[in-house]
Amino acid sequence: MSQLSKSKSQPPNAPGAGATLQQWLSWLESIHPTEIDLGLDRVLVVLRRLFRKKPAARVITVAGTNGKGSTVATLEALLQASGRRTGAYTSPHLQNYNERIRIDGKDVDDATLISAFEKVESARGSVTLTYFEFGTLAAFVALGESGVQDWILEVGLGGRLDAVNVIDADLAIITSVDIDHVAFLGDNREVIGFEKAGILRPGIPAIVADIDPPSSVLQQAAAQKVALVRAGQDYTIRETLAGNGEASALCITRAMPSATHWAVAGPKCGRCGYGNADT
Repeated sequence: MSQLSKSKSQPPNAPGAGATLQQWLSWLESIHPTEIDLGLDRVLVVLRRLFRKKPAARVITVAGTNGKGSTVATLEALLQASGRRTGAYTSPHLQNYNERIRIDGKDVDDATLISAFEKVESARGSVTLTYFEFGTLAAFVALGESGVQDWILEVGLGGRLDAVNVIDADLAIITSVDIDHVAFLGDNREVIGFEKAGILRPGIPAIVADIDPPSSVLQQAAAQKVALVRAGQDYTIRETLAGNGEASALCITRAMPSATHWAVAGPKCGRCGYGNADT
């Protein structure tokens, strides 16, 4: 085999000591033959080398076609307001890769990312990982070392076979189900809903914000005896004007098990006041 064919079949060596974050990110783009390679087996192998048991933090996983990022941001604000320490993982980033991982609401610095990348590289051995899979495991390392109480994880693509789903959620949220990424998820809401419902786990609580969720989501929830809370059925969300008639608050009214009203965002709700959100 020629030296040229060898170079094409073998990824370059990992950046050495003193490498910059940009050097690491450029290398990550070259270590797997495809950009997207859905499946959990490879990621799970490396995860088990990094973590001997599930992290002690509460894990909240957010899937859905639209609204994932705003849901993560809202959860961060609510949990921090209640005094809890949060870590968030989202994608993609807008300007800097650091935006993908937040500790207590702040983007991690380059040194934290590089350290996490080094640990994942040391653990993966000969296992190939995509750019997203490698970054997801690095996010888990950064969140684990931070000692935060809540991990809020945004699914990258689908749910069932997404790298984020390698860790069992303690609370699962499906924001909406619509047609997206047809080549990977399918061409109708039922099939796509099945993929997104893959983040559910037996017996855990879950929230579905889609007013009319596909039956595949409801069937998966029922099969796993998930404590499902549905928008429009178990709770409603509306905006309400504050006392001055100008600003508004985002309010949730829960119908079950008893009628309860909370203001969860914005200034001050004239009905209940801001800050009474149940977390």
